[in-house]
Amino acid sequence: MGLQQRFGPAPFQPHVAEVLPAYPTLVSSIVGQQLSGKAAQTIWKRLEQRFPIEPAVLAAAHPDDLRALGLSRAKVGFIHDLSRFALQGGLEGLEQRSDQEIIAHLTQVKGIGVWTVQMFLMFGLRRPDVWPVLDLGVRRGLERVYGVSAKAELEALGERFRPFRSHAAWYMWRVIEDA
Repeated sequence: MGLQQRFGPAPFQPHVAEVLPAYPTLVSSIVGQQLSGKAAQTIWKRLEQRFPIEPAVLAAAHPDDLRALGLSRAKVGFIHDLSRFALQGGLEGLEQRSDQEIIAHLTQVKGIGVWTVQMFLMFGLRRPDVWPVLDLGVRRGLERVYGVSAKAELEALGERFRPFRSHAAWYMWRVIEDA
């Protein structure tokens, strides 16, 4: 059975997939950095229950209040930086920019690296052709399914899936979750 038959359609264009607002999507990505999905979800739920996920609110939130939810000191700083960036208009008009322009623009924010922007491109903007080989789950899935693990091999394999590399990455996560 093929991966699409097994797991259904990936949530990216050209499939119907709702584009999500930039700010909460990026905050969620920061929360999830270097955590298991379950741990990230727990902290995210605490954050949502305690604060509206809005730039002005989180910019003004006391660091100790955010830390009490399970966020590291560094992530509190990253969320504050992102909040200030958003309040200054830094998240406006992203949908009209190319993936590379968005990566260059958002990585100016402390705590937002290429991986975080790639997750935003995929799960916020629902872009169909992002190849997140920095992601451990994607790398593990590609190694399991294709026997490929070296960076150059991963990049070359990605060309096989263009212009739907986000779809391929999503299926690699499903393969790892299903294992």
